[in-house]
Amino acid sequence: MISIVMLLLSLIPRSSSRSRTGSMGSLVVDVTQTHYQAEQNHSITLEWTFTPKPDTITSVYIYCQLLTGLRASVLLHLHEGVEVSESQDQQFSGRVQFDRDELRDGRIRLQVSRLRTEDSGLYLCGVRTADGLGSGQCRLNVTVTDPPEAERETETNSHRPRRWISLYTGMGLMAQVALTVCFYFFINSLCRKPHLPSDPSDELVEEVSTQTQNKRF
Repeated sequence: MISIVMLLLSLIPRSSSRSRTGSMGSLVVDVTQTHYQAEQNHSITLEWTFTPKPDTITSVYIYCQLLTGLRASVLLHLHEGVEVSESQDQQFSGRVQFDRDELRDGRIRLQVSRLRTEDSGLYLCGVRTADGLGSGQCRLNVTVTDPPEAERETETNSHRPRRWISLYTGMGLMAQVALTVCFYFFINSLCRKPHLPSDPSDELVEEVSTQTQNKRF
């Protein structure tokens, strides 16, 4: 969250006035759905709207991230209406489609294909135009696709002979062999700093830290 606000605030003149809600100017960002459900390997379209509509696409700045725990993965970074592909996280490389022309209607549509379970989480988009700054969030849950019933039954039947062989073998060796089961737990650190704007000033870092210290998701 801090990285998004830092990036967008760095693009806004200091003379901008803040509203009581914490947004700047009169820009309002909404989501068409607060929660999405999809299956693995399918596609999903996440949608945000913002008003008022921009006068020109070149006045639009967008920064969209997936937040999962302490990890932040960038889906889309738009600078003056131009996509910055270098900012996109490797997790979403080649899987996110974006129609730039829809920005004229105040609409952001991100189509994510070949969904994975790790795509589940909170999706947050920050938007800045000449009218101000705003953000909107939605949640996506990706589930594993169940195999067809016939496929599951065939797989079950194919394992039955193996189970009997394993049972007889185990009974014959039971008096001589002691079975030891070892469990291994692997813990992957998810602590990766989100993308930050280049060369942020110390003053801006201090300002953003103060604004975000009470924010929770």
